[in-house]
Amino acid sequence: MTTPIVNLERGHTFSFSPDGEHFLLDGLPFQIRSGEMHPARIPREYWQHRIRMARAMGMNCVALYIMWNYHETHRGMFDFRSGNRDIEAFIRLCRSEQMWVLLRPGPYVCAEWDLGGLPAWLLREPDIQLRTDSATDPRYMAAVARYIDELVPRIKPLMSEHGGPILMIQIENEFGSYASNPAYLEELRQLWLKGGIRGPFYTEDGLAQLERNHTTVTGGAIALSNGNAAQIATVRRNFPSVPAMAGEVYPGWLTHWGEAGFAGVDYDLSSSLATFMQARLSFNLYVIHGGTSFSFFAGANVDDSGNYQPDITSYDYSAPINEQGMATPKYLKYRDLIASYLPEPLPAIPDAIATLDCAGVGALMPTLYASIWDNLPAALPREQGGEPQSFEHYGQAFGFVLYRKFLPEHASGVLDISGVHDYATVFLGEQYAGGVSRAQLPRRYARSLHMMHRAPLALPSARQNQGSSTDSLVSLEILVEAMGRVNFGPALADRKGLLEPVTMQHVDGSVSLLEQWDVHLLPMDDTFIANLNEGCTNPSKPGLFFKASVLLAEVGDTWLDMSNWTKGIVWINGHNLGRYWNIGPQKRLYCPAPWLVQGNNEVLVFDLHQIDARPIPLADRLY
Repeated sequence: MTTPIVNLERGHTFSFSPDGEHFLLDGLPFQIRSGEMHPARIPREYWQHRIRMARAMGMNCVALYIMWNYHETHRGMFDFRSGNRDIEAFIRLCRSEQMWVLLRPGPYVCAEWDLGGLPAWLLREPDIQLRTDSATDPRYMAAVARYIDELVPRIKPLMSEHGGPILMIQIENEFGSYASNPAYLEELRQLWLKGGIRGPFYTEDGLAQLERNHTTVTGGAIALSNGNAAQIATVRRNFPSVPAMAGEVYPGWLTHWGEAGFAGVDYDLSSSLATFMQARLSFNLYVIHGGTSFSFFAGANVDDSGNYQPDITSYDYSAPINEQGMATPKYLKYRDLIASYLPEPLPAIPDAIATLDCAGVGALMPTLYASIWDNLPAALPREQGGEPQSFEHYGQAFGFVLYRKFLPEHASGVLDISGVHDYATVFLGEQYAGGVSRAQLPRRYARSLHMMHRAPLALPSARQNQGSSTDSLVSLEILVEAMGRVNFGPALADRKGLLEPVTMQHVDGSVSLLEQWDVHLLPMDDTFIANLNEGCTNPSKPGLFFKASVLLAEVGDTWLDMSNWTKGIVWINGHNLGRYWNIGPQKRLYCPAPWLVQGNNEVLVFDLHQIDARPIPLADRLY
């Protein structure tokens, strides 16, 4: 069997053989050798480099997710043009580099991405049901229909039959791991058909989930998560009319905050790849290049015990092409293996992206710049009852919310804020009183920060804290950080903030419900950061911004080593690099060269705990 020589500038027919044995390109059997990467996780300036890296490893196709919530951040307001949101440009680049495309537009994608790509504003409806048909929840499907209607005119000209590189469109993603609802999957397929896109379509599931829930669509091919040759053979026996492929073959794995090390480092796919190549079975490496979950978009999981597991910022994934786009030893090994089965030599490996001369620049030394407490917006109007509500209820997706109320100065007791999603620092008066983490913390960090894992928090006496008269009031402040929303499994509707009533157990054993909260929204978005007021009234109260400047003669990729800091966020020249957290394993944040300038560069750090600035060394790798 030979590989068809194709011209991606003209129309092509991609189809399935009548017996379901093969994918067909212009009527000839075609092996899909796909590597997954996500435009949202890669600076636009590096898109072409990453695509070329995939081709040089022997791929003929790129699989990509479209993250709905990255393009419709506010209901009805779409952005498919700015920065790395221009999906059409990415797909046209694939065509120009002679690469086909498997399009995975969701609406749900998982991807270790906040809420699996679903927009957080959906959760403003307290009873909404996600990932279901319009008969069950018309509000959800109306939003999905609007999203697909926005995609259709962008995607249709890029289908292979019109001269574009898109071979197939995936319907939803791993739906068998969530539910069984054929009506929902068919409704999604019909939305594409209504727009004039006839497919071909395919679905993606683990074999066990596929067999249990029969999550296929009419005439659609089947892709298998963690698929292998034996599983493909099983699917061909059970679903003989359509072809099957290994839709997610894992060369690495995802990593959560607090884990002992980066996952997937020792994975070796050589045996699986050899089998695919020998049998000419189609496959997709998830991921060939992971990139970075910049800003607040890293997702989370919940384990079998119900423990919340937020994902780190890096999506390096121990993939063959690392976070910076470099060829790893895995890459070189897999490239040689794949090349040995191909009739033509592979393209040369693209030149590596230059890194910054870290030794020449030296460590950054930030200084105190501002305080969150001096940058509080006006409180929202109090709602009836005054109980705290979720971020989504207030129309905020990411960042922080401050919940504040006033207690009698002599009050003391145990505060129950077990409904925190996801991380809270608590202050009585101007003093840090401790905090609560939804995620379990390694003991050494929990002790040093006086942090609890969803446990009641003992408050010190406000009188001891303030030393004022017994008739005065003292502020109780709970600053809540939203970390990643759960992106997989039944706990998908993961709202943020204080989700349960806050109570206090007093020294006499009585319990009171704390109401009448003032709520201050702190989204930490571009507008908020651009309008920070410099200055700090109380530099000993945690919740501080620090700033550093670095003068560069030349730019290059680099990492900011946050090992000396505790927990927070870093911006450079206004670009949000993502979260850091000293529980690791990630201690360094990737900064791509296009976000730096020759001359002066400004680094802004917000740390939830530190009141003293520490050095920030630069590095040339993730670890």
